[in-house]
Parts: sequence; C-alpha cells; structure tokens
Amino acid sequence: MRNILKKFIADESGATAIEYGLIAAGIALAIITVINGMGTRLSTKFGSISTSLK
Repeated sequence: MRNILKKFIADESGATAIEYGLIAAGIALAIITVINGMGTRLSTKFGSISTSLK
C-alpha cells in the first residue's frame, strides 16, 4: 500500500498538463486583450474617416 501511495505522490504528469493549460489560458487572455484594444481604436479611426468623407 505504501508503494502505491509513494508512486501516486511522485507522479507529476497531471500537474504538467494543468500548467500547460494555465499557460495557454494566459496567452489567450493576452491575445484577446490586445485584439479588443485594437478593435476599439480601429472603430474610432473608421468612424473618423466616415465622418470626414460625408
């Protein structure tokens, strides 16, 4: 029973998968933030161009 418990505690394969998942979530959040900021600026810029063309 102790050997099984030692093997279970020493197994880190699940922790690695969770770490990769957290890294992927962080990268996705950064990309969404940048695209959202660019979208707002582009919307303002195109609104300005539309107003100046009228």
